[in-house]
Amino acid sequence: MTDRLDRPALLARLREPRRWDLAVIGGGSVGLGVALDAAVRGLSVVLIESHDFAEGTSSRSTKLAHGGVRYLAQGDIGLVREALHERAALLANAPHVAQRLPFVMPGYHWWERGFYGVGLKAYDALAGRQGLGATEWLSTRRALQLLPGAQPKGLWGGVRYWDGQFDDARLALLLARTAAARGALLLNHCAVTGLVHEGGRVRGLDVRDAETGASARVDARCVVNATGVWVDAVLGLDRVPGAPAALPLVAPSQGVHLVVDRAFLPGNHALLVPRTADGRVLFAVPWLGKTILGTTDTPRQDLAREPAPFADEVAFILGEAGRYLARAPRRSDVRSVWVGLRPLVRPQAAVGDSKAISRGHTVLVAPSGLVTVTGGKWTTYRSMAEDVLDRAMAAGLLPRRAGGVTARLPLLGAAPGRPLSEPPGEHLYGSEAALLRSLPGVSDWLWRDAETQTGGLSVAMVRFAARYEMARSVADVLARRSRLLFLDAAEAARQADAVAAILAEELGQPVESGNFKALAALYLRLP
Repeated sequence: MTDRLDRPALLARLREPRRWDLAVIGGGSVGLGVALDAAVRGLSVVLIESHDFAEGTSSRSTKLAHGGVRYLAQGDIGLVREALHERAALLANAPHVAQRLPFVMPGYHWWERGFYGVGLKAYDALAGRQGLGATEWLSTRRALQLLPGAQPKGLWGGVRYWDGQFDDARLALLLARTAAARGALLLNHCAVTGLVHEGGRVRGLDVRDAETGASARVDARCVVNATGVWVDAVLGLDRVPGAPAALPLVAPSQGVHLVVDRAFLPGNHALLVPRTADGRVLFAVPWLGKTILGTTDTPRQDLAREPAPFADEVAFILGEAGRYLARAPRRSDVRSVWVGLRPLVRPQAAVGDSKAISRGHTVLVAPSGLVTVTGGKWTTYRSMAEDVLDRAMAAGLLPRRAGGVTARLPLLGAAPGRPLSEPPGEHLYGSEAALLRSLPGVSDWLWRDAETQTGGLSVAMVRFAARYEMARSVADVLARRSRLLFLDAAEAARQADAVAAILAEELGQPVESGNFKALAALYLRLP
């Protein structure tokens, strides 16, 4: 049975006088991947996350586990090949929250169906035995059968191909919990306030618990900076006083997503327009009973925790969706809008255009021994984690241990699940659904999907989040354990008080809901 994760006990472990093999800063996809990989290799691991696991970029993706059709068009064969390999591992290791998804590229010019079909056949060839389904050319009639919400006027057929889809925040939680089951200590809502140096080398962290204000020192042989778009801030903690500041490693790029009702794109196929009128990409993806529209790729200088969309980004998504969907979505149709900041690696010559900046990842080992990783994408989190540990071992910061240990490692609850196009429900818990059903309130629904009445959020799910998934706030539950904030922000705000009351009972301390209601208002605000 899954062990209950008790925060006082976790904090007590953190304060124990010991030296850990590895301390990881950052609880996003890569940091969690590093922690899991190291724990499986038998290393002692502690991971510190200042907010919640996957609260930043790692919960705000397009929800696609993909090889990168766009990168194939750019000629980056190596990145595509790696991502396709990792896509297969991800889908195999977490089938309850990651599955294959069919896409249709509609053709509105006579040449598009043949042109894109040939490219997608190459995509199939790169995947080889790890392919998810063969690419097919579609007649106009067949394309409209598979995409009943597509604009029929001017359609010249299309191409169907297969890629992957996942629930990013729930996958992150599974990485955290699987690492904990392997002996790693992971703490969310616990900030790193400084790096500990001994003889010019990084030997640990100073941390402060956000809830109690208590401080602790964490000694470690190796420290990994896996903080995504915030890696430069941690690198600043390692700078020698008086030394000139280093050039920024990350050039943030903003990706915006709008969520509308499933009626705009019925069925279980996603729509992909690889090149809109201005050369960008448009997705319309069925996900947890809704449709995600996106995404943008806009350079941004600030690093807001809750970045807001720009007016032209919203206009682009709604305008292009209106060209390719039979029913054009309006601003009033948007149920939620969320923004993620991508940590793109900044080459010295890059100026302005974030699409030209590297989508690959970078691992750096500083003279102090601080290991920094950034860049990449969700799909390749596992191989990125392996690269980090390989570099740390090559630098003598960690004892050498054989790699490849997570390639076929099922995550907690791994079991075949229902399609992720369906509303959220017990199927997202996989084999842990039995444990969920043993908790009080399994039939007490706080929210149910209005169209199907088949999924939703139950009282038992909130209790499960508190007992086994380290949820500490209303946002932890409604944004990441349940994805209601990302599906319907207004409904999430309506459930805030009820969730706060259940959490307070479970945690034995007051839990407020006002901050979450203010957050939900941001997810409804269109410029």
